[in-house]
Order: sequence, then C-alpha cells, then structure tokens
Amino acid sequence: MSIAIVRHTAPLDDCNDPTERLPVTMCARDLPATRNLAPHSHPWGQLTYALDGVLRVTVADGTWIVPPSRAIWIAPHVEHAVVVLEEARLRPLRILAGRSPFPGAACQVLAVSGLLRELIAALEQQPPGVPTARTDLVCDLILDEMARCATRPIRVPLPRDKRLGALCAALIAEPAAALTLAGWAARVGASERTLARLFERELGMSFGQWRQQVRLAHAAPLIARGMPLGRVAEQLGYASQSAFSQMFRKTFGSSPSALFAPARAGGQR
Repeated sequence: MSIAIVRHTAPLDDCNDPTERLPVTMCARDLPATRNLAPHSHPWGQLTYALDGVLRVTVADGTWIVPPSRAIWIAPHVEHAVVVLEEARLRPLRILAGRSPFPGAACQVLAVSGLLRELIAALEQQPPGVPTARTDLVCDLILDEMARCATRPIRVPLPRDKRLGALCAALIAEPAAALTLAGWAARVGASERTLARLFERELGMSFGQWRQQVRLAHAAPLIARGMPLGRVAEQLGYASQSAFSQMFRKTFGSSPSALFAPARAGGQR
C-alpha cells in the first residue's frame, strides 16, 4: 500500500497563522488513513486534535497514540510527524507562542474535556482569520480550559541508539510479536545484556515495560472503532481480556470503556 505524504512547504490557503490579535486559529482538514504529515515544525504551538479517528504523533524522543478523547500539545519549533491510523477529522489549533498554555518544550497529553470539545467546535464556526468579540471570548476560554485539562502519561519513549531503535520500530509495527529480548538481540545484532542496559539507560524502563506501553498504545485505535476487548487482547498478545483490562487500568487510570466513552458519546450527537 502506498503512503501519500503531505509536506508543509507553504501555509495552506484555508489556514491562518496566529497573531497577537487572533492568538488561536484552526486548520481543519479531513484525512484518510493513507495520508500522513511528514516531519515538520512551526513557530506557533499546536494542539493536535481530531473529532473522529486515531492519530499517532511522533517527536524525536517519543510517540503517542491519540484517540478522539485525547489531544497532544506540541510546543513551538518542536519537529513532529503525524500518522493517521484511522480516518480522521483533524481540528488542530495553532496557538501564538507568547500565549502557550504550558511552559517549556515538552509535549503534553490532554484529556479533552466536554467544554474544550465544544469550544473547538465553536471556533470552527467563526469566520476564519476575522477577529470578532465572540472569537476573542472563545480563544481566551480555549487557552484557559487547555491549561486546566488533566495530562495523561501515555507516551511511548523512543531511543537514539540505532540498534535499540531497530528493535523498537519493529515492535511498534508488530506489537503482538512474542519474541523475547534474546530473540530480538539476534535480529538487531546486539547482545541481550546490551539491549537490556540500553532500555534502562535510554528509555528508563525494562524491555517488558516498554513493550507493554506499545501494546496499550496500539489498543487505542482498535477500541475506538468498536472492536470487542477480547479481540483487542488477542491481537496484541495478551493471555486474556482480563489481563489486558487490568494492565490498561493500571497504566491509564481507567478502564478501556471509560477512557473512550466521552469520544463515543460526542460522536453520537
């Protein structure tokens, strides 16, 4: 299957850069699962969010799976790429660097509140690039609500070592792979002991813990499109549905059904 890459060499005609007068703008587009956004950066911050569909957002040292109940804050000048895992209605917000709701360059995962979802919808209804009293209010409320949204630790860290990078890329592509660390060592040309040390040094966790993060992240698009949890568990290499649900709750603080309920409810309106 061929992959079409959208390269941002110039601003899109229907997208406006944020300004002092209009600090929050939107660049709405609908993308099928065969369209990806190549690595790029911009001088403004961005809240990457989709009304429907599932995205994977990757920066130099981490990657995130983003269902409709979540959004990713990307600070100004941070290079990032977006893979569309499920057909998505992208509604990313461009935010003036001076009005960033989060300090520093670290990405933030937001649990999208009902209010934030409605404010994004309200901004989409405003005349693009035309400041109005109502737009001012919506922009201020968006920035205030973003700062209040809880962040969730669903990042999958990525290594810089090439040998470990090859292993991690293979597991992200095939999260149900049952190879042990010794098996992967034979594939990537490094000893099991070396790989174990690299996991701890570069990623701050063991091979088993990192693989668990990858599998849980991959569960997001499967659950979002309504796949039964038993099948999700089977496809991702879990021994049972209960084992999968237990690990999901331990990592995300809620059950799979509860995590995706807000997005499903919103899509039924």
